[in-house]
Amino acid sequence: MTVLRLKSGTSWSDTYARCVRAAPEAFTSDRLLNLVRGEWRPVGTPGEATTPLDGTEIPGPPRIDVDEAHRAVAFAIAEHGRWGAVPLDERKARVLAAVESLAEHRDLLALLLVWEIGKPWRLACADVDRALDGVRWYLENIDRQSAGRVPLPGPVSNIASWNYPMSVQVHAELVQVLAGNAVVAKTPSQGGFHCLTLAHALMRRAGLPVTLLSGQGSSLADALVQAPGLGALAFVGGRANGRRAATALADLGRRHFLEQEGLNTWGVWDYSDWPTLAAHLRKGFEYAKQRCTAYPRYVVQRALFPAFLDTYLAVLASLRFGHPLAVADPADEFPALDFGPVIHAAKAAELRAHFDAAIAARGIPLHRGDLAAGSFLPDFLPDQSLDAYIAPSCVLNPPASWALHHSEPFGPLDSILLVDTESELLAAMNAGNGSLVASLATDDLDFAARVAPDLLAFKVGINKPRSRGDREEVFGGLGASWKGAFVGGDLLVQAVTFGPEGPDEKLYGNFPSYSLYPPR
Repeated sequence: MTVLRLKSGTSWSDTYARCVRAAPEAFTSDRLLNLVRGEWRPVGTPGEATTPLDGTEIPGPPRIDVDEAHRAVAFAIAEHGRWGAVPLDERKARVLAAVESLAEHRDLLALLLVWEIGKPWRLACADVDRALDGVRWYLENIDRQSAGRVPLPGPVSNIASWNYPMSVQVHAELVQVLAGNAVVAKTPSQGGFHCLTLAHALMRRAGLPVTLLSGQGSSLADALVQAPGLGALAFVGGRANGRRAATALADLGRRHFLEQEGLNTWGVWDYSDWPTLAAHLRKGFEYAKQRCTAYPRYVVQRALFPAFLDTYLAVLASLRFGHPLAVADPADEFPALDFGPVIHAAKAAELRAHFDAAIAARGIPLHRGDLAAGSFLPDFLPDQSLDAYIAPSCVLNPPASWALHHSEPFGPLDSILLVDTESELLAAMNAGNGSLVASLATDDLDFAARVAPDLLAFKVGINKPRSRGDREEVFGGLGASWKGAFVGGDLLVQAVTFGPEGPDEKLYGNFPSYSLYPPR
């Protein structure tokens, strides 16, 4: 039996020591600092955190109070005015310097994502690379994108989720800065704060007007959402918090783009290309489906269920999961995993409880995976915690009363619904009241053309999945999955600048008073 060990040089103590050496202004030997009022300061109460990999205690985010947050925002507002007067060529040079510095520390940023949020190495590197490649594209296009436009009247406030700290949050901030805005960002409470601290230390060194603070979102909302003088709010998170933010913004007339959860679905109808679908399904399990464009729901034509089930179960059997740093020899390459843990032990327990609740209400337990199939470190680290790990599971025909019948699990817990008519398929695929993406697997392209326009999803794939997209591709959501301006490509710059019409400019988006949707 092969004994697995931790890859050489990747322990948490080694990783944190590298952070202290790389950015001593932001990391001390035992705590993180907040980047407020232009400097890294030991303000806020250091939090407690554990890594999902094995339960190791790591420094948590230093949570500040709302008064300190207001002071930080006030400084950012003043800095915004100065930054908006900096010529575009100078802004481009400083953003490029930040990108090059981030690229130099790419492996350390990726390793922090492995430890903090459980991403396998390949996916952690992809998160960093996607952020940097995306910003390079904006550097090449910003002259055209910003022509005739001016920065917002105040900085952009960023409240983002923990799952993509680099390719979503840092990427967006760098584009906002490039467009002439100062930015204020909050570290997610559940993870990613070490990676963001290192990234913002490098961004600040390049002379960029960035603020990074930690704290409970509900406590800091008065400063980060409603403070007078802010120019826009960029939010990525759940519907409950997004709804509160939208309500707070209702009377402010402030630019906003609020990405919220959605129950993304695959519909399978009159279909025969099972090997192609199998490849899509397998890739869909990357990072344990902890992303906004994951597909946790399959709506399948009843007559096709035997063939779908053979395909789906074979995919589950092929998945590789476990500790992202477990290798047979400490000098080996990083393991090629589809996913590691979910974000924390409480989330894993919640998913197990959802599975049990579905079965108790007469759902069919189609599959319940076993952690014994994963790769862990019992001999090397006998006391490691596996509480944040969960094997893939699936419920067939979950009851309508199930908590996840209308919302996303954000983990490897799937559900399958069997249908007999097109109307049933549409109703089941639209159960989540709006989503970011949906897909149809079908040999009948006329059927796809007829059904796709009635799906409550911003992007619809025909025999392929859809993703968030950047650069030339617009991103948004329909229904309750999105509020405010759509982003992606030129629209991201438009959302954080004013055109000749000023504040009255109409943007593509999902607004209460009007909706302008570009082609899907």
